[in-house]
Amino acid sequence: MGFTSLEGNAVRLLSILLTLIFFFNIASPIYGAANENQKPTVIIVVGASGAPEYEEKFSNWADLWRQACLRGNVNPVLVGWDSIQDSNDLDIIQEAIDSEQKETSVALWLVLIGHGTFDSKTAKFNLKGPDLSAKTLAEWLKPFNRPIVVINTSSSSSPFLGELAGPNRVIITATKSGYELNYTRFGQYFANALAEPDADLDKDGQTSLLETFLIASHRVAEFYEAEGRLATEHALLDDNGDGLGTAADWFRGIRPTKKPAEDAALDGYRAHQFHLVKSNIEEKMPLELREKRNQLELEVIRLRDSKDNYTEDEYFSRLEKLLYEIAKIYEEIEKAYNPS
Repeated sequence: MGFTSLEGNAVRLLSILLTLIFFFNIASPIYGAANENQKPTVIIVVGASGAPEYEEKFSNWADLWRQACLRGNVNPVLVGWDSIQDSNDLDIIQEAIDSEQKETSVALWLVLIGHGTFDSKTAKFNLKGPDLSAKTLAEWLKPFNRPIVVINTSSSSSPFLGELAGPNRVIITATKSGYELNYTRFGQYFANALAEPDADLDKDGQTSLLETFLIASHRVAEFYEAEGRLATEHALLDDNGDGLGTAADWFRGIRPTKKPAEDAALDGYRAHQFHLVKSNIEEKMPLELREKRNQLELEVIRLRDSKDNYTEDEYFSRLEKLLYEIAKIYEEIEKAYNPS
């Protein structure tokens, strides 16, 4: 008996997936050591605490970030972790950012832990000394043509999302509005979820920015529900560059279940490709091949989201080509590291 069209397509895809699994498994133990130049920079800023109880909390969150960086073989840049109240941390942050490469494929991370304020003109992150405004940070980041991650865990942080969003950027804020002024717990849950096994929702051996965002957001919601209190913080993630952001309740697992208006690109897919603590395989994969693989994965996702625009044969034909390109990447790695 011959295959139906659907059965034939299923067999073709199974063959491709088995090829991917084959190369993924044989390549993993023979990668060379990771290149130190591939390591991201993670700038961790602890803002003005305003009270001793917050100073301890913020310091603990920063230490969780530091520990995660060390597990990820990344050297963190720490700003404001000391208790010197008359320091000018704004200048230190600017110097740290200015010293970074402007053109590279390696990500620059900036993590803001503390309090924030908002007026009708702009939002600010509170520092020892002059505060950091969203507009100022946007100006500092303009010269950069590299992946950028900004995670602002403070109150009133939402306007940072609109100011900083852009291509190849992941911007996360603890609030959906500048008017969410109360102390935010999002930073605590986010720091706790870094590299936490339970936060690895797709069980690939590593926790992505998207997964950390989702876990932290759900735990914030659970806290307010358990306390019987009205939630005063609602985190947002933007990685499609439109500056609007998406909340965690748009996702089931790591897949978005809602569609934005006017067929705008969905948030979350790019964030799922950023990992502070990578799996052993991901850590040792050459940067250029990882970037190529990531781009192909995004094309697969976009194709899947637009499946209704194609006939069944067109869809599977396009999907087959993309999956074969991914398989060829693993084949290339296997040949490079195991020429015999």
